[in-house]
Amino acid sequence: MPQGSLEVFLVNAKGLENTDYLCNMDPYVILICRTQEQKSSVASGQGSEPEWNEAFVFNVSEGVSDLRLKIMDSDSTTAHDLVGEATIPLDGLFIEGNIPPTSYNVVKDGHYCGEIRIGLTFTPQDRSERCPEENFGGWKESGYRD
Repeated sequence: MPQGSLEVFLVNAKGLENTDYLCNMDPYVILICRTQEQKSSVASGQGSEPEWNEAFVFNVSEGVSDLRLKIMDSDSTTAHDLVGEATIPLDGLFIEGNIPPTSYNVVKDGHYCGEIRIGLTFTPQDRSERCPEENFGGWKESGYRD
């Protein structure tokens, strides 16, 4: 299983379903990579066509297979509304190392509700940094002699 760093470049979204009926929504994105969670800035008043152009870095370890994105609408007086979600499988990225900005479907309750565009880069951790076997020790280095 790959280990290393995942860089996510959050570009923009298009065609999002506006959750604010009286004005433009203020979308932001929660990026989730297994147990790590990061949040974009709020695209104030940008409605269904927000632009972020922000980069995020996650540490990838055993068991990471996808990146989840939750698009939310920031509301000052009520609870933030879920606009939609996207799940991006990372298997191809681990092989290729880089996926240029690509659009992914945003869904809510099984229905299409827009697209989000992100770029991905995976930098594998050097195996010698990860597990230098000669430093683990063992029976040869334990000092035990016949």
